[in-house]
Amino acid sequence: MLPDKKKYSQMTKKASPPSPKIKDFVWAYIVGGAICVIGQLLNELYTAFDLPEKVVKMAVPVSIIFLAALLTGFGLFDKIARRAGAGTLVPITGFANAVVSPAIEFKNEGYILGVGAKIFTIAGPVIMYGTVASVVYGVIYWITTLF
Repeated sequence: MLPDKKKYSQMTKKASPPSPKIKDFVWAYIVGGAICVIGQLLNELYTAFDLPEKVVKMAVPVSIIFLAALLTGFGLFDKIARRAGAGTLVPITGFANAVVSPAIEFKNEGYILGVGAKIFTIAGPVIMYGTVASVVYGVIYWITTLF
């Protein structure tokens, strides 16, 4: 027997108490800002090594993705994300976590049927809908520039 809507609503409120929004916003801002600061520090570091600008622009995001994947592998990223929320999930670090987490979770099932089949279970829809949205936007932009 399923509970009625009122009882279900009460059960939901009891199981998931409201979060302190201001505290969550502050943590998201601090952690998201820290990720940006790390990116800027990496930019300055790579520039100090006299790397070409094209290489620096590629090396910074790759480094941040690597660091996020490494933190995910050590189980630290989830602890940070639990507190910071969107501060870690919105930047590119969230994408890295979305790819690495399923790979770690399904590693026991083997590299083909586990890692290979499940690695994009979270990130796959984001990639697909992002690609479709960019194509639709591109077509609309192209049509509007013709006239």
